[in-house]
Amino acid sequence: MTRRRTPAGGFTLTELAVVMVIIALVLATAMYTLSAQTDQRDFDETRTRLQQARDLVVAFALANGRLPCPARYTSSASHSQGLESFCSAASGTCSGSETTTVQSHGNCSNYYNGYLPAASIGFQPTDSSGFAVDAWNNRIRYVVSGTTPTGCSATSPTLVFTSTTNMKTYGVACQPADLLLCRSASGPITASSCVTATNQAVASNVVVAVLLSVGKNGSSAADATAATALGRVDEAANLDGNASFVVHTPTGSDAANGEYDDQFAWITAGELYNRLVAAGQLP
Repeated sequence: MTRRRTPAGGFTLTELAVVMVIIALVLATAMYTLSAQTDQRDFDETRTRLQQARDLVVAFALANGRLPCPARYTSSASHSQGLESFCSAASGTCSGSETTTVQSHGNCSNYYNGYLPAASIGFQPTDSSGFAVDAWNNRIRYVVSGTTPTGCSATSPTLVFTSTTNMKTYGVACQPADLLLCRSASGPITASSCVTATNQAVASNVVVAVLLSVGKNGSSAADATAATALGRVDEAANLDGNASFVVHTPTGSDAANGEYDDQFAWITAGELYNRLVAAGQLP
């Protein structure tokens, strides 16, 4: 009697292919979830660092009776090592002759294109050059009002918010006249206008200092030209060295003004004055 042989058990090529596809989908989903969690963690960490930096800027003002000047970075061979950067002269620009020695007149070397003065305010973490960094190791930018304010007796070219003497002299009536936070760069916005009132994210003559993280994508666009080339219109407006900035929720590359993941914190003149009065720095 002849016995029939039973075929050996196993997967067919089709079954193996299906299994591999399922495994690939599971791994892809897991990797995407992990990446999304990492991005959210870094976003939250950067938000925390901006808030800590903001608190330290206010603390500096309470101790010194003025806001700090931004730190300067021109190149690896020319920067302020995370310290405040001033001009020696009481007015005008000073490219190539900046100083980290505190100047009582308060004329900063880089009002709108400087960085958080981490070494002067005691912020950590920093990079090897002493500059504050966000969760993606991009340097945190810092902007301070740099024109003669409105609503007070100060006259051109008197700087108030970065000078202890002038803060005491001109008092709490002074309001910042330059910094603008807009909702969009479309219009386009100008160095001194959001174009329309509805495009203002914050009312004008309110913000006296701004802190900015250029986000995860900041490493691929270090200046306005690079951001514009990548279609990031709103991010380019935050890197062009003037007093107008764009702040809104993150958007993807398919948005009208391109990808946007910048994060902001700011200080209003009202808060600054209230804190300085409470601390006895101002009457």
